[in-house]
Amino acid sequence: MVDALAYWVTEPGRGEIRSAALPEPGPDEVLVRALRSGISRGTESLVLAGRVPPSQHATMRAPFQEGDFPGPVKYGYLSVGVVERGPEDLLGRTVFCLHPHQTAYVVPAAAVVPVPDDVPAGRAVLAGTVETALNALWDAPPLLGDHVTVVGAGLVGCCVARLAARVPGATVTLVDTDPTRGAVASALGAGFAGSDEEPGRSDLVVHASATEAGLRRALELVEPEGTVLDLSWYGDRPVAVPLGEAFHSGRLTLRSSQVGAVAPARRGSRTHRDRLALALELLRDPAFDALLTGSSPFAELPGVMARIASGDLPGLCHSIDYSDHGQED
Repeated sequence: MVDALAYWVTEPGRGEIRSAALPEPGPDEVLVRALRSGISRGTESLVLAGRVPPSQHATMRAPFQEGDFPGPVKYGYLSVGVVERGPEDLLGRTVFCLHPHQTAYVVPAAAVVPVPDDVPAGRAVLAGTVETALNALWDAPPLLGDHVTVVGAGLVGCCVARLAARVPGATVTLVDTDPTRGAVASALGAGFAGSDEEPGRSDLVVHASATEAGLRRALELVEPEGTVLDLSWYGDRPVAVPLGEAFHSGRLTLRSSQVGAVAPARRGSRTHRDRLALALELLRDPAFDALLTGSSPFAELPGVMARIASGDLPGLCHSIDYSDHGQED
């Protein structure tokens, strides 16, 4: 048995670090020692607050989650580590796994995806978020030369903006109420518009602010017969959508996208693993480093999560560093 440490939400509003005894890895399993894990601000804040609706308890389960909502529950899905035991072709490899925050873990070898050698572990924690953005653009792909607006310059919105900006001829604008996100937009190859600026109408508007006001703004910014793609998850909050005004006369399309299933356009030719591997390849792009805005030791994770959930620790991707637990980046 190998001892490990894991982060748990014990009850709404409270998290702690608990010990975890790991089994010996079987012939088709790997023992991974964590290097970094990323915090998904929106989803993990809702989990900490106990705001996952009962109707979504099964849908929102993470692949290696233990316990159940609202708690105690071990939750998370952005882990990067090194394979210490397992099949020879994976030994010593840096891998990504959809695993909660934990210092070490044993999982099936098929559950880890190798990280390209030129992608640092700190950047690789973005793989799950880039995968969400990739799936969204499979759901509503921008055409060459399109005008694309992304409402909400959080982590998901910024990943969408970077991928869309790589479409030849595309013009991408990030819209956010925080004027400091303008510098991030520039680093991602996108324009920026604050709450008092008019970015003009776009062929495709992606909404990722997780606010009712943001969704209303997205519907205002789309061209007639254009599409608003909603990536936000609101938990148990009701959201009022203005389906009067110009919604019908403009023949607008409002659709959702969610990473739990591969987009229908690629479902017949890509698996979840294929999609995740492509996301890791896309992270060869150093522009994504603009989204890495802080790091803390694993021991501080309960306090860090509380500060993120309360808004006291702003930023984009805050990662957890496990170098005090047997590995160096």
